[in-house]
Amino acid sequence: MMSKHDVGIHNAEKKTIMNQALTFEQGPIRPPSEAGSLLIRVTRNCPWNRCAFCGTYRGQKFSRRSIEEIKADVDAAKNVADRIKELSWQIGDGGDLTQRVLTQVVHDAGLPDAFRSVALWLASGGDTVFLQDANSLMLSTESLLQVLNHIRKTFPRVERITSYARARTLKGKSVEDYTALKAAGLTRLHVGMESGSDRVLKMINKGSTAQDLIDGGRKVVQAGVSLCLYIMPGIGGVELSREHALESARVVSAINPDYVRFRSLYVRRRSDLVDMVQEGRFEPPSEDEMVREIRTIVENISGVTTTLVSDHILNLLEEVEGKLPEDKERMLAVIDDYLSLSDDDRLLFQLGRRGGAIRGMDDFRLPGVRARLEAARLQIESETPGGLQEYIHAIKTRFV
Repeated sequence: MMSKHDVGIHNAEKKTIMNQALTFEQGPIRPPSEAGSLLIRVTRNCPWNRCAFCGTYRGQKFSRRSIEEIKADVDAAKNVADRIKELSWQIGDGGDLTQRVLTQVVHDAGLPDAFRSVALWLASGGDTVFLQDANSLMLSTESLLQVLNHIRKTFPRVERITSYARARTLKGKSVEDYTALKAAGLTRLHVGMESGSDRVLKMINKGSTAQDLIDGGRKVVQAGVSLCLYIMPGIGGVELSREHALESARVVSAINPDYVRFRSLYVRRRSDLVDMVQEGRFEPPSEDEMVREIRTIVENISGVTTTLVSDHILNLLEEVEGKLPEDKERMLAVIDDYLSLSDDDRLLFQLGRRGGAIRGMDDFRLPGVRARLEAARLQIESETPGGLQEYIHAIKTRFV
């Protein structure tokens, strides 16, 4: 028989919760790889906020949060974690984050959102933190050191603290700054490189140059902080496609970051790129053209020990990931295998991948898969005004 504690948290307990410092700010985005991290908001919004492909912070003013605000949020997260542990004791689960405790916290609409965030963080291990928003390095090194030290003091189990950063800001700090930040707990920086071509960077109003990224990236690598660069296949458009790929490979080769993550282009609503497409100033490449760009990038990166990652659904070929140089030929073989398909089969592969029926080339070649995708294609083309391409585009819209 269920006890009274099994049905949720009592109203009296909720009243106590709401009267305590048990809420904290969280920004709108973080890298997919930080899905299990505790989000601590260090700055609000983006200091640049003009990139043509991004509308995330449009209309929002950038600001630095005070050290006192940030520390208070860290303390609030600790209070929430302690309260979740107390709730576990109350329902007889010994202070552990059991499935029963997690379910109650996550599904109780009467609790602040912070409870769900912290509970899910603890369920993911409770050992990673991501500093929001778009460019936490806008804080002075001394301020960041205070933040990092407070996080590590408050949560001794934390092993990884990461943040976004912009190329220009990256360049502005010294190797000594990054060495000190690493010693205080900063383990990785995520940087939206987008392209290594200065013409592409200017076209998309990135506000930085390839040399900015090389100069800043080399400092980070020299200090021993893990660096993750994001390249956007397709962002050069049809006109600058090859230059974008070759120059991106050159910049990666010059920096040797720990990771490069591919984030294939999708022209998003509320972005300047939409207007550029409508006005004929930008022609987005096709899926196949973006795959060829990735091939050119992989083929031309040299002299590095970088790991390539394809961990986003917008990337058509998720198998194109591995460590350079040892996995280069395997990754190129995956791309060539896809490109060797007939035009019809590449469309069927795209349908299967975007629709969730398959994940890679091995799945596509399983008995009966192609026939099922062909049947789905015929139905879609008979029911969808824009045909298969329009249907696939609509699916991709759901991902962003």
